Amino acid sequence: MYLALRSEIGMRVSSALKRNLCLLRTTLRRNSISTPSRTLSRDRRALLKATLGLGLVFRRVSVAAADDPKIARPQSGDRLVFAFGDRAGQIIKPEDLPLGGPQQLAYSMDPETKVIRDGSLLNQVSLVRLDPTQLSADTVEFAAQGVVAYSAICTHQGCPVSMWKADAKALFCSCHAAQFDPKDRARVINGPAPRRLPVLPLRVVDGMLIAAGEFVGTVGGQTH
Repeated sequence: MYLALRSEIGMRVSSALKRNLCLLRTTLRRNSISTPSRTLSRDRRALLKATLGLGLVFRRVSVAAADDPKIARPQSGDRLVFAFGDRAGQIIKPEDLPLGGPQQLAYSMDPETKVIRDGSLLNQVSLVRLDPTQLSADTVEFAAQGVVAYSAICTHQGCPVSMWKADAKALFCSCHAAQFDPKDRARVINGPAPRRLPVLPLRVVDGMLIAAGEFVGTVGGQTH
């Protein structure tokens, strides 16, 4: 989970790091030909300081994010709650979900602190209630009363998988038209996504949908 957090937060500074490193290489090549050694040394020190400074920022932000329960990925025992709308924050029960789709977007909530883990887009979960007899063998083990839960973030470019393809009964990403089969552990059935959506194991306790573990698979797109 910590590595996933580093990846997400790192996107905010990685482009700046790359620019500085590129500038450093370009400057060193150019100055090694035409600039006196004193100026070259000064430029090297300035660029290296800037790059190291961004690296320290990256580390501090990553460590802080790892301690933020709102950014932390869903954990075993978390309750699933409505992400948006009039019922946002309320615990979801299987009967709240329409049989056969579409999906319901959700976040997980710490049962002790009641903190909802909505501090990161990568924490969004798609819940779909299906006929248990239609689930593939390797999907059944992660489902509860026919309800399956997947990451709501496309594995292609990290766009939200927030739409439903009714004719195919598939989770649909409108960015580049990737489709995922919720009956078969979110297998890619169309579009450019390189892999399945990560699955979140579920169980039902006292009528509530509860995470039975963490995401299985890497959350996010190819750039995460």
